[in-house]
Amino acid sequence: MGRPRWLNTEEKRAWNAFRSAHTLLNQRMDQQLKRDAGLSHLQYQILAILSGSPDRELRMTELACAVQNSKSGLTYQIGQLEQAGLVRRRTCMSDVRAIYACLTEDGMTKLEQAAPGHVALVRELFIDVLTPDQVTALADGLGEASRRMQESAPTNPDT
Repeated sequence: MGRPRWLNTEEKRAWNAFRSAHTLLNQRMDQQLKRDAGLSHLQYQILAILSGSPDRELRMTELACAVQNSKSGLTYQIGQLEQAGLVRRRTCMSDVRAIYACLTEDGMTKLEQAAPGHVALVRELFIDVLTPDQVTALADGLGEASRRMQESAPTNPDT
């Protein structure tokens, strides 16, 4: 392994700004969602992803990938959402090893109640502070970084 290619001043500035904004945004979204809907940001993401899936359900392994969480971490969150009546699990008729997470009507109602406040906060803290060109550049740049990371992700079954 050769010498590291250290970040230059502008690259450090970009990296530190990203880390700080990501952390602060997630903290504020967690606070808002807990206060307004009794959900964590991850639980909101789970409900949102299920709501956009065919029949409002996804195989647990696919859902874990979609929320970028481990299978065990997702299992815990689904258990919490299941206890609250927002999600239910079902087995697959053709593959008994496959478990699906299914959004319930109460889960859809909870999501619909939480979404306006969540979107308003995302706009206030993130989208509306950027110019349209900055939004496009950020979407392009982070989209490319995400794509590359997904392509090179290790094939660990619990990630």
